Amino acid sequence: MSSTSRGVLDAAAIVVVGEAAWSNAYADALRERSDATVRVVPTASKALDALGASAVDCVVTDYGLPETTGVELARRVRDRTASLPVVLGTAEGSEGIASEAIGAGVTDYLAIDDPLSDAIDDAIRRTERALREAGRSATRRERARQFDAYFRDARSATWVLDPDGRLTRVNRAARDMVDADADTVTGDPFWDLPWWSEGDRPREDIRRLVDAARGGEFAHAVVVRDATDDRVLELSVRPVTDERGDLSSIVVDSADITDRVALERELRRSEKLHRVTLNNMTDTVLITDEDGEYTYVCPNVHFIFGYTAEEIRELGTIEDLLGEDLFDREALADEGVLKNIETTATDKAGREHTLLVNVREASIEDGTLLYSCRDVTKRKQRERALATLQGTARDFLYAETHREIARHVVGDTPDVLGLDAGAVYLFDADDTRLRPAARSQAMRNAHGPLPAVHTDGRDLTSHSFVENEALFFDDVHDSDRLTDRATGLRSAAYIPLGNHGVFVAGSTDVGAFDDVTRELADLLAATAEAALDRVDRESQLREQDRELQRRNDRLSALDRINETIREIDHGIVQAETREEIDHTVCERLTADGRFRLAWIGVRDDAGDAVTPRTWAGTDRGYLDARTFPVASEDVEPAGRTAATGEVTLVSNVAADLRAAPWRADAISRDLLSVLSVPLAYNDLSYGVLTVYAEDPDAFDETVQAVLAELGETIAAAISAGERKRALLTTSMTRVEYAVRDPSFVLAQLAEAADCTVAYEGGVRQTESGNDVFLTVEDAPLDAVVDATEELVAVEAVRRIRGGDAGGVLRLRLAEPFLAADLAEHGAVLRSATATGEGTELVIDVPGGGEHGHVTRLVRDRFADVELSSKQSREQASEHGFYASVLDRLTDRQLEVLETAYYSGFFESPRKATGEVVADSLDISPQAFYQHIRTAQRKLFAALIDDHAPVAASHVDR
Repeated sequence: MSSTSRGVLDAAAIVVVGEAAWSNAYADALRERSDATVRVVPTASKALDALGASAVDCVVTDYGLPETTGVELARRVRDRTASLPVVLGTAEGSEGIASEAIGAGVTDYLAIDDPLSDAIDDAIRRTERALREAGRSATRRERARQFDAYFRDARSATWVLDPDGRLTRVNRAARDMVDADADTVTGDPFWDLPWWSEGDRPREDIRRLVDAARGGEFAHAVVVRDATDDRVLELSVRPVTDERGDLSSIVVDSADITDRVALERELRRSEKLHRVTLNNMTDTVLITDEDGEYTYVCPNVHFIFGYTAEEIRELGTIEDLLGEDLFDREALADEGVLKNIETTATDKAGREHTLLVNVREASIEDGTLLYSCRDVTKRKQRERALATLQGTARDFLYAETHREIARHVVGDTPDVLGLDAGAVYLFDADDTRLRPAARSQAMRNAHGPLPAVHTDGRDLTSHSFVENEALFFDDVHDSDRLTDRATGLRSAAYIPLGNHGVFVAGSTDVGAFDDVTRELADLLAATAEAALDRVDRESQLREQDRELQRRNDRLSALDRINETIREIDHGIVQAETREEIDHTVCERLTADGRFRLAWIGVRDDAGDAVTPRTWAGTDRGYLDARTFPVASEDVEPAGRTAATGEVTLVSNVAADLRAAPWRADAISRDLLSVLSVPLAYNDLSYGVLTVYAEDPDAFDETVQAVLAELGETIAAAISAGERKRALLTTSMTRVEYAVRDPSFVLAQLAEAADCTVAYEGGVRQTESGNDVFLTVEDAPLDAVVDATEELVAVEAVRRIRGGDAGGVLRLRLAEPFLAADLAEHGAVLRSATATGEGTELVIDVPGGGEHGHVTRLVRDRFADVELSSKQSREQASEHGFYASVLDRLTDRQLEVLETAYYSGFFESPRKATGEVVADSLDISPQAFYQHIRTAQRKLFAALIDDHAPVAASHVDR
C-alpha cells in the first residue's frame, strides 16, 4: 500500500457490516495495514446506530445480512445522506445483485473471488478510492457553498461566464445596475452586455480581461460602466478549473471605485492647475535686486528664452538678458511702474524675440524690481503678415481670372506665412479633377511635378476639398493619405478654397505651423476664396447680361410674332368664310418677311395626302413641285402633322439632307427650317398650317407654342364659321350613316333590352351631366330601365311615359352625347335609331354638301361606319326665332317644357297629366303648371313680338 493510500485510510472511520468470512478478513487486514478506526457490526440496525453515534467516513457491508440485505442497508443510508461512501461486497455475486446495488446508490460493488487475499487487497484499494472521491466531493460542495455566499453578496456585482466568455449567471447586485432583463442576455459575450458603455474602448478592455482569464491568469481592469452616470468599476477575473485543470468557468467580480476615482481626479486636477499656472503663464516674471541680480526666476522662463531658471541665473544680470538702459530709473521712481517697454532679446537657440516689458518697484523674494515679460513676436509677425494680406487683397481686386488669383496666392505665401513652398489647385467640374493652377519653385523642388487629382477623397488634396476640411501636419509623412512618399515636404497645410479648389503650403522643416501661421494660412485662403467668388459673380453677371440680351432678342421676336398673331386674330374676326380665314392667316404670317412661306392644306377624300388650299410668301414652285403624302415619318412636315395630329418641327433642313427628297427641294428654295401645326378643334381636324423660314432654328419654344395655339384658334374660327353658316343658310345636306359599333350607348341599350331605341331630339348639357330623351319600342319600359343599370355610360335614368309596349326615357350620360359634338361643328343630329343589329344616324349638314368633316368626326367616334345616303335639301330659315325662344327660357323652364313635350302632355288626348309629369321631375304640380305657363307665355311673346310684321302681312292678304 502506498503512503498516499495509507494517509487517506489512516484518518478514516470505517464501519464493516456482516459476519461473512471476507468481511472479517477485510476488517483484520484494514487494522493491520492502516491506522483507520474500524468498527465491525453484525446487522444493519447496528450499522445505522453506529452512524448516528459518531462520525463515519465509509460503510463496507456484505450483501447477506440477518433479516435484510446489504442493498436495503444502502437504501436506508442514502435516505440519511447522499455523500457517505457505501461499498457492497458478496462472495456469491451476480448481475442482478450488481444492478440492484447500483440502483440503491452504492459507491462501489465488490465481487469477492478466490484467492481471498487478492480480493481483500482489491477491497482495500477500492475503499481508499471511495474515500478519496468522497473527500473531493466534500471539497467541491464546500467551495460551492463558499461561492454561493460570495455570489450573493449584495455589495458587489458578480458575473459567471462560460469558457468562451459568454454570460451564464449574474447576481442580484449586478441585475440592479441595469434596467434590462439580465435573463434575455444570457449567452451573450460579456463585453457586449448592457452593463458597459457603447464606446469601443471599454468593450475592448473587458474583452482583453476575459481573454486573460481564458489563458488561466488573474487580471484586473478599470472601466467606466456607463457614460450616462459616469460610474467607474474595478473588474477582477479569476479562472475556475476542473479536476483535470481545464477551464470550466470564469468569475468576474466588481468594485465600485467611482468616489475614489473622483477624489484622485480632483487631486490631480488641482496639482495640474498649480503646475500649469506656474509653468504655462503667458508672461515670464523675474525679480532682481538693485544691482540686477536675480532673486526669483519664474519656472516658465524657458517658453520665451529657451533657458532653464538655473541657466538664466548663470547668464548674469538682467541687463545681460534684456539689454542695458532698458528704462529710466528716475522715471520709475516717479511713476512706480513703467509699462509696455519694447525691447528685443535673443533666446538660447539664437532666435530674436520682440518683448513688451513692464517694470515696477516691489519688495518680494529679497528683490526690489519686478519684471514681467510678454513675448509679442507672433503679434509682430501677424501685423506684418496682415499688412502683406492687405496688399494681396488689393491685387485680388484687379484679378480677372481664377489662375491670376492662384498666382497671387502662391507669390505672397512666403511673405504672409514665411513658407517658400506653395501651390493652388483649381477644381475642373467637367472631369471632376483638381488641377494645379499655380506652384512655387520651392514646391516644385520639394515635391516635383504636381499631377491632376481625382476628387475621390483618397489623397490629402482631394480629401480636404471633398470634406471641406483644413488639414495641418507637423510632418505630412505621418499621414496615411500621403500618396507621394518621395516628397521632400515635411510640414504641410491643405486648405479648401470653397468650391473652387485647394491651397497647399509647406516647408521642408518639421513643425513649421504654429498657431499664428495656421491663422494666417486660413486668412490667406479665405481672402483667396472671396476673390474667386468675386470672379465667379462677375462672370455670372456677364453671363446674365448676355442671357438678358438673348431674352431681349427673344422678346423682340415674340413681340413681332404677337403682333402678327394680333393681326391674324383681327383678320379672323372680320372673315366671313373659311377661304378668308385661310388667306388672312397665310398673308399675315409672311408679311414684311416675317416668314418665307406659309400654307394651309387639308387631307384629300382618300386621306392619303395633304392638298394645299391657301398659301402666301415666296413659294418659288415648292408647292407645285411636291406632293405631301400622309405618314408618321420620312415625309414633309405637313404630311407628318396630318398623320400624327402633333406639331412637327425641323429646326435645320440641311442637317440630314439625304434623309428625304423634300429636304433638297426645300434647301434649293432657301426654306431652311419648318414648323407644321395641326388645325384641330374638339377632336376634329380642319387641316394643317405649315410655315417656313429662311434661317435655321427660327422656331424656338415660344414661337412653337404661339403657332400651336394659333392653330387651335384657326380651327375654332373655322368651326364657329360653320356654325354661323348653319344658322344662316337655307341649304343643307342630309347624310345617313349605318353604324355597326357596339360601343355606342344606344346600341348597348338596344342590345341589352332587345328592343328599338330612338333619339329624335332633346339633348341638354348641364353642369350635372348630359340629358337625352329616348323613345323605346318593342319592349316593356321597366326592362329597358333595368338594362341601363349594366351600362357604365348611363349615370341615371328617369321614366317619362310608357309601359309594357315602350315609352319615353330620359337618360343622364357620363360622356357628351354625339349630338353635342355635331352641334359644335354646325351639324344637327336629326335622329339615331338603334337595334340589336346596328344604329342608323340621320345628320343635317348646312352648306350645300360639304359633309366631309362630319364624316371624319363620325368615323373618329365609331368603328365600322358606312355612308348610306346623302341628299341636298332646302329648309326654312327659322333659326333666329328658335334662338330668340332659347334666350328667353331658363334652363329649368326648358327642362320642364321638353319633359312635358316628350311625355305627351301637349297631345290630344293627353298621354300624361300634369301631375304625372311633375312627379317625373320631382316637383309639385303647382310648380309644373307655373313653369309651363311661363314657357308658353315666352314662346307666344317671341312669336308675336319677333314675327308681328310677318303675321300682319299674312292678315292683309
